[in-house]
Amino acid sequence: MSTAGFNSQNGTGTGQAYANGPSQNPVGLQQLPGVSYGMTHQPTYNPMQAKAPAPPGPGLYPTAAYQPGPPVSSYQSGPAHTSYPPPPGQPFLTRPAMGTPPSHTPPQSASPNHGPRMPLPQATPPPPAVSSSSYYSNPQQQPIAPSWQYNTAPAPMGPPPSLSAPPCGPLVNHTNPSSSSTVPPPPTLTAYSSPQPAYGSHSATQPPGPRMPPTSHLGYTQPGAAPPPLNPMLSHTYQPSRPAYGPPPTGPPPLGPPPAGPSPAMTSTPPSTAPPLANVTPPPPKADGTLAGNGPQSPNNFNSIDNKMAGLPQPGLPGRHLGHYPSLPPGYQNTAAPQKPTSPMHPTMQAATQPYSQTTQPYQQPHGGPGPAQLSPSLAALSLQSSSPEALRVVNLLQERNLLPQGPIPAPIPCLPQDLQKINCNPEVFRCTLTSIPQTQSLLNKAKMPMGLLLHPFKDLSQLPVVTSSTIVRCRSCRTYINPFVSFLDQRRWKCNLCYRVNDVPEEFMYNPVSRSYGEPHKRPEVQNATIEFIAPSEYMLRPPQPAVYLFLLDVSHNAVETGYLTVFCQSLLDNINALPGDSRTKVGFITFDSTIHFYNLQEGLSQPQMLIVSDIEDIFLPTPDSLLVNLNECKELVQDLLRSLPSLFEKTMETQSALGSALQAAFKLLSPTGGRMSVFQTQLPNLGVGALQSREDPNQRSSAKDIQHLSPATDFYKKLALDCSGQQVAVDLFLLSSQYCDLASLGCISRYSAGSVYYYPSYHHQHNPAQVERFQKELKRYITRKIGFEAVMRIRCTKGLSIHTFHGNFFVRSTDLLSLPNVNPDAGFAVQMSIEENLDDTQVVSFQAALLYTSSKGERRIRVHTLCLPVVNSLSDIFAGADVQAMAGLLACMAVDRSVTASLSDARDALTNAAIDSLSSYRQSVLTIQQPGLLAPACLRFFPLYVLALLKQKAYRTGTSTRLDERVFAMCQLKYQPLAYAMLMIHPALYRVDDLTDEGALNINERTIPQPRVLQLSVEKLSREGAFLMDTGTVLYLWIGRNCHPNFLTQVLGVPSYATVPENLYLLPELDTAESQRIRAFIGWLRDQRPFFPTLHVIRDESQLKASFMQNMIEDRTESALSYYEFLLHLQQQISK
Repeated sequence: MSTAGFNSQNGTGTGQAYANGPSQNPVGLQQLPGVSYGMTHQPTYNPMQAKAPAPPGPGLYPTAAYQPGPPVSSYQSGPAHTSYPPPPGQPFLTRPAMGTPPSHTPPQSASPNHGPRMPLPQATPPPPAVSSSSYYSNPQQQPIAPSWQYNTAPAPMGPPPSLSAPPCGPLVNHTNPSSSSTVPPPPTLTAYSSPQPAYGSHSATQPPGPRMPPTSHLGYTQPGAAPPPLNPMLSHTYQPSRPAYGPPPTGPPPLGPPPAGPSPAMTSTPPSTAPPLANVTPPPPKADGTLAGNGPQSPNNFNSIDNKMAGLPQPGLPGRHLGHYPSLPPGYQNTAAPQKPTSPMHPTMQAATQPYSQTTQPYQQPHGGPGPAQLSPSLAALSLQSSSPEALRVVNLLQERNLLPQGPIPAPIPCLPQDLQKINCNPEVFRCTLTSIPQTQSLLNKAKMPMGLLLHPFKDLSQLPVVTSSTIVRCRSCRTYINPFVSFLDQRRWKCNLCYRVNDVPEEFMYNPVSRSYGEPHKRPEVQNATIEFIAPSEYMLRPPQPAVYLFLLDVSHNAVETGYLTVFCQSLLDNINALPGDSRTKVGFITFDSTIHFYNLQEGLSQPQMLIVSDIEDIFLPTPDSLLVNLNECKELVQDLLRSLPSLFEKTMETQSALGSALQAAFKLLSPTGGRMSVFQTQLPNLGVGALQSREDPNQRSSAKDIQHLSPATDFYKKLALDCSGQQVAVDLFLLSSQYCDLASLGCISRYSAGSVYYYPSYHHQHNPAQVERFQKELKRYITRKIGFEAVMRIRCTKGLSIHTFHGNFFVRSTDLLSLPNVNPDAGFAVQMSIEENLDDTQVVSFQAALLYTSSKGERRIRVHTLCLPVVNSLSDIFAGADVQAMAGLLACMAVDRSVTASLSDARDALTNAAIDSLSSYRQSVLTIQQPGLLAPACLRFFPLYVLALLKQKAYRTGTSTRLDERVFAMCQLKYQPLAYAMLMIHPALYRVDDLTDEGALNINERTIPQPRVLQLSVEKLSREGAFLMDTGTVLYLWIGRNCHPNFLTQVLGVPSYATVPENLYLLPELDTAESQRIRAFIGWLRDQRPFFPTLHVIRDESQLKASFMQNMIEDRTESALSYYEFLLHLQQQISK
C-alpha cells in the first residue's frame, strides 16, 4: 500500500499547514493519494444538492444556492474559510415583518427540487497532503451542492492493495531524552533568562524496523452459502467483582477433575534494554503505512502490534467450500450470556442507551437453528415490515402533535435471531444509525439517510469481563479479535465474521477458564461477550507501559487571581490527591505563568518548593529538567505545601499579560520523554509571545442573521503543538474560566487534536457566580479521580464490503482507520461515517468491531473490544424500519459542526433541513403504497423533524439570537465530543412538571424514592402559572416558578412564604424536612447522577434575567428568528410535495 499521503501527517514544525487533523474531512473522508480500496460504488446520495432557486417568501431557510469550497480538514491552518455569496440573480429568502400576517404559502426550501442529486464538489490539490485529495472522478466538473455526501467513501485512487495483507514492520519506539543541559538548582525566586539550545535541533535517522512477510488474501475462502447451523450456546453470567480469567494450565488436557483454585495470571515481560534515541528527523513514510513525525510515534500502537502478532497465513483447504463443513454435534452450543437489567436512568438518556434485549424480540430462534454468525439464507428474506409493524406505522405529523412518549424512547432492536440479540453490544457503547444495513450503496442512496456508528468505547461499565491469556485469538488475515459472531466450523476451526477467513483454534483456547473444562472453545468468555477486555501479553508492548504522569499548567495573571479559581483548584487537588489514578510510579508537576513562566522544583530532600522563573519566553527551556516532574508518593508533602501556598503567592499580582503559548511549549518539553496528561487552566485571551491572539468577536454581530464568522482557528500554532503532543503521547485538557472572549475556536485545537477535553465556565467568578463555582468544583473532582487510559490507539473494523470514511471526536488520525488517543477517558464519545463499497448480496449479517489498546493507570497494557452485529436487508421498508432516529440526530450534529467550520453556518443549517426533507421524501415516494395528504412519516422517524428543528435552535447553530462566539464554539465541541446519551439532552431538553410530584411509578434506588414525572412537550402552552416546571438541558437545570404557584410548594420546597420572596439568584434548594422537598431534591440528584458533568440549577421567575434562556429552549414555539414546530412541518410538507 502506498503511503504517499502520509508524508505531512505530523508536519515539520516549519509553519507548513498540517494536512491531516483528527477528522480526515469534515464532510467525508478524502481518499488518500495512492490508497485504494479496489472497489467501485454508486454515486453518493447528497442530502442537499443544488436545487432550483426559489422565489423570496416567508421562511427561515435561505434559498440561495451555495458554492462551497473544497471540503478540507475541519480545522485548517492558514486563512479561515469565508462564507460565499449566492450566484448573481439568486435572492436570499427574507422573513416578513413581524407585524404583518403570515403568508399562507409555505416557506421555500433551499433545495426545492427532488430530482437526482449531484455529488459534493471536490478539489484536487497535489499530493502528498492527506486531506486534500479528491473523491471526485472528474475534478474539473464540480457541481454546486451545499450539502453532505454522508454515505460514501472517496472514489478509489491508485492500485488496489491486497485485501488481507496486514501492515508490515513494527513502528520503532524512540524515547526522546531532554536535550537541555541541567542547570544546578538555583535559589528561590531566581530569574532565569539564559538562552537554551534550539528546540528540537538534534536529529537522527530512524532505522528501519524488521519486516514481516505479507499475508495473502488467497489464504481464506471467499464467502458463500452459510454453513450448517449450530445449536444455541449455554449462557453464563459474570460477576462484576470476580478476578480476571487466568490462562489455562500448560501441557495436555487434564484427565481428572478440573483443578481447584484460581488460574495463575500472566506476568509482564521485562522492559526493553535497547538504548533510547535522540530527537529524530521525520523519515520518509514506510510501506506499511506507519508514520514518523516530530519524535516518537505511538510506541504501543496497533500498526506495530498487528505486525508483531501477524504470522504466516493459514492456507484454506483446497477445493472445499465453506458451506460444506460437517455440522457440529448437538452438544456444541453457541448462545448468549444473559444481560442483567441496567440501573434506572434518566428517561432521555435511557432512551439513548436502551439495551437491545429489553423489548420483545421480533425473531424467535428455532431449536437447533442458526447460531451466532451462521444464519440461514431465510434471514435475508426476513421482512422487518412484517416483524416490526409499529416501526412502519404511518404517522401524519401535522395531526399527531403529542408525539413524546411517557417513558424513554428505546433504541430500535436489530432484526436478528434471539440469541444474537441477547449477546449483541449494548447501545450505550456501540450504536448504528441504521440497525438494518442496506445491501447496496444505491439502496442506501435511495433511502437518503446517513449511515454511521456512534461509540462510547471507554465507558464506565458495572460488568466487564476481563481475560488474562498468553494467547489472544485473532484472525490471521484482518486481525479481528474473536467474538460472539464468528462461526465455528468444527472444534478446531473458526471463520472470521469480517473477512471470512478460516482460522485454526489455538490449543490454549480449547480450555475454558470459567468452567475449567477442555474442548469447548465456543463457551470461552471471548465468544460469549460482545464487550470484553484483555490484559495484553508482552507481544502488545514495544516499550514498558508508561507511568501515570500529570502536569498542571495554571494561569496566575491578575485576571486569573480575580476569578478566584486558583483557590478552588488547589483545595480540590488537596482533597483528592490520594484518588489520582496511578501506582507507585505516578508523577506530578506544576507550571504557572503570566508574562513569564514559573517552574517548581519539588525534588525530594528540599524543605519547601523552589520557584524557578524563566523570563525568556521566546526561547523557552527547562531550568532543572530532572526535578520538575516528581514521584507523587515520594514528594507528596512538598506537593501539598505548594498547593497550600499557591493562592497566596500571587494574590497581589498586577501582571495582566498571558504567555500561554510559551507555557505550553515548556510543558510539552517536560512531558515529551514519558507522555502523560497536561491540564491547562486559562482565564483570558493569550496576548504575549508565540500563540498570541487578538479578539475577533464583534458583540454587535452576535444576533445578526448573517453567517457567523471566526468559527475556525485564527492560527495553526495550537493545532501544530497538539499534533506534536499526540506524537509524544501527551494529551492536553483545557479549562477555560472567563467572562471575556478567549477565542475558544483557536485554543480548543490544543485539546481536539491531542484527544483531550474542553471545559468552559463563562462568567466564572468566586463571588458573583457561585453556581459556576459549584459546577467547577464537582467537575474538577470527577476529572481528577476518573479512570484514565494512556498511550491509547483505537481501530474500527467492519465486514468486507463496508468502509469507514470520516471520524468525529477528539483524536488524531494516524492512518486510515487508526485513531491516536494519547489519553482516553470514560466521558469521551466518537462517531464515524460509513459507506458500502461492495454489494452485500451474499451476506446476511455484518459486524463492526472497535478495539481500544491502552495502558491503565496501574501500568497494565489492556485491550477493550466491542463488537456489534446487524442484519443486511434488501428493501427500503426494512431500512426505514430499522432507523435509529436519535443516533441519526447525533451523527448529523457532528457533521453540521464540520460544515459550519469549513463552509458556513447557513450552509450547515440548510443541510440539516434537507436531511429531514430527503428522508421523508424518500419514504413517501418509495415506501408508501397509498398516497395520503399531510406530512407522512414512519413511526420510527416521527421524531426526526423535531430533532432537526431542535438542532437548528441549538446554541451551536441558532441565528437571530444573541450568542457569544465562545459559547457557540463550546456547544459545537460538546456535540462532537459527548456520547449520544448526553448530547441528546443538549439537542432536545426534557421538561417536567414538579409541583405535584408523587410516589406513583417512582424508582427505589439505594433506599431513596425517585419520582418519575412525565416528559412534556417543549412549548409554552404546557406551562402553567399555577405550577413549577423543571427543564433539563443537559448542562443546566432550570426550575421555573409560575406567578400563581401554590403557596404550599413555595414553603415546602423553597422555604419562602410567597412568590415575591423567591430569591433572584437561587441556585441551591434548601434541605427541608418535608416530603415535597425530599422528592424534588431526590429527582434532581438522580438527574445529576446520570452524567459525568455537573448541571447547575437556576430557580427563575418571570422577572429573572435567565427567563430568556429558559424560553429559548421551547423548541416547538415560534421566535422572532425561527419557525415553530408546526410551521417547520408545513415547510417540510411543501418541499416534499414539489
